[in-house]
Amino acid sequence: MEQNISHPIICISDSFANLMNKSDKQDFFCEHLLYWNKWSNSRKMPWKNEKDPYKVWLSEIILQQTRVEQGLAYYNRFVKTYPTISKLAAAEDNEVFKLWEGLGYYSRCKNLLATARQIAFERGGKFPDTHEDILKLKGVGPYTAAAISSFAFGLPHAVLDGNVVRVLARFFGISKPADSNEGKKYFSTLAQKLLDKKDPASYNQAIMDFGATICRPKLPLCPQCPLQKECTAFQKNKIDVLPVKEKTLQRKKRRFFFIVAEYGDKVYARKRIEKDIWQNLWEFISIETAGNLDPERFIGSAEYKNLIPAGKIKTISAVFKQQLTHRDVEAVFIRVSLNKPLKNSAYTALSKKEFKGLAFPRLVNQFLESSA
Repeated sequence: MEQNISHPIICISDSFANLMNKSDKQDFFCEHLLYWNKWSNSRKMPWKNEKDPYKVWLSEIILQQTRVEQGLAYYNRFVKTYPTISKLAAAEDNEVFKLWEGLGYYSRCKNLLATARQIAFERGGKFPDTHEDILKLKGVGPYTAAAISSFAFGLPHAVLDGNVVRVLARFFGISKPADSNEGKKYFSTLAQKLLDKKDPASYNQAIMDFGATICRPKLPLCPQCPLQKECTAFQKNKIDVLPVKEKTLQRKKRRFFFIVAEYGDKVYARKRIEKDIWQNLWEFISIETAGNLDPERFIGSAEYKNLIPAGKIKTISAVFKQQLTHRDVEAVFIRVSLNKPLKNSAYTALSKKEFKGLAFPRLVNQFLESSA
């Protein structure tokens, strides 16, 4: 009888002890993180402590898939050019895309304009102030909605981006794949549980800054880390393996020939409208090829002759390269002087002055800069 009774008592005691240890670890994490944020976090950005939902939203959209160092200059230019959401909503598409030029992921810019116009014209310029309504905005996902909710309105919603996941995975020793459905749910629940409900903005900013400056993806500053004492990854030498991801990024290579067709003082170009890379940006006459970029073979092909029936080749560029998230893009630019106007209605003859106001892919701008 004693054996039957003692066993469940030991189990209950062990479970309670584990629960207490887990709770203590979470308390340690929150207390030391907030202390670090108050006394040691020197990361300065113009949108920190910002309460204007327009500026918070603008900064978050710009920083999606973009390094802070790169996004900072764009944020400052956007705020200067469009100080209010109404100013942004009233701007011409090409003007906004030109200002966005070089940031990539141009669907973000398209969504930026759509949301600005929705708020300006349908909501009288008033930004939605509930998490539910913010989440309905075009281009706003769970992370961005939580950031705007907490930073602009003080609502208790935890942010969950790559920095946050990395900090949590390492400190708590979480081996669940962060990109799996189970992992996403687990990290989201834990992040919300740890959130300081009284000051969600400070907590969210603290954990993101901590991941960006201390618990970095590579070469984290473990000797300076105030969480080191209780960090599972540090104690068990798992810093390089956490967080875990189950999916491997598959990169695709795409190759283009761009024909810079000149007639007089004008050059033919078009706006890409397809749902593909560079949507809403301008380009020269383009042909995508599955094979290697062999200019001589391409110039001798029926495809080229159908596009350019009569013209003199002026220059053939070296291979230009651009790395996108899921793609490696290569291109060769062929400058041609036409003997007569191009009949292809998909392309428009533009002057150099007209070119200056248009937004082009980074790859095309690299060519333009090199040939200026």
